[in-house]
Amino acid sequence: MSNLFNQSNPFALFKIWYDQAEKQEPSDPMAMSLATVNAAGQPSVRIVLMRQYDAEGFSFYTNYLSRKAADLSANAKAAINFYWKSTNRQVRAEGEIVKLSASESDDYFASRHSESQLGAWASQQSQNLESPQLLRDRLEEYRRDFAGKPIVRPPHWGGYKLVVNQIEFWQGQEHRLHDRELFIRTDNGWKSRILYP
Repeated sequence: MSNLFNQSNPFALFKIWYDQAEKQEPSDPMAMSLATVNAAGQPSVRIVLMRQYDAEGFSFYTNYLSRKAADLSANAKAAINFYWKSTNRQVRAEGEIVKLSASESDDYFASRHSESQLGAWASQQSQNLESPQLLRDRLEEYRRDFAGKPIVRPPHWGGYKLVVNQIEFWQGQEHRLHDRELFIRTDNGWKSRILYP
């Protein structure tokens, strides 16, 4: 079967689509929905930012004490979805989550704005917050602690990668006759199939 979008490698196709979205998408093209499931089978979804991608999958960063991290600790299977309205395209992927190495997380953390670095220390993500002022106070406390010093990555913050086992590309068309192609990872590389809309 021929490839609907003329690419046999899904990540080569993703690069083409993502590069176009970067030029045309007025909102953040890195934004992706991340769906996780906890130990009780309860699904949860939120928007995160894709920070890197390679031939294995897509990476993002978060607080390791957050709800999403707890979900991923209980169940490493997850799914993501990109939607770019400007190009009328979606990319959906499923796979297993792995933690990035400490050095990878350190490198990305070092590239962040200092206020975002301090925020990673100050925020007890997903925990109850008595008042917004408490967060501001914590931020000031860490600003004083790190004054004149490099802001190191907190141990509770770092990266994950969704190692993709299947990925679907969706191009919207008139009258809902959309184009869809699904790539599935096999021991012999990627296999693709065209799907009905």
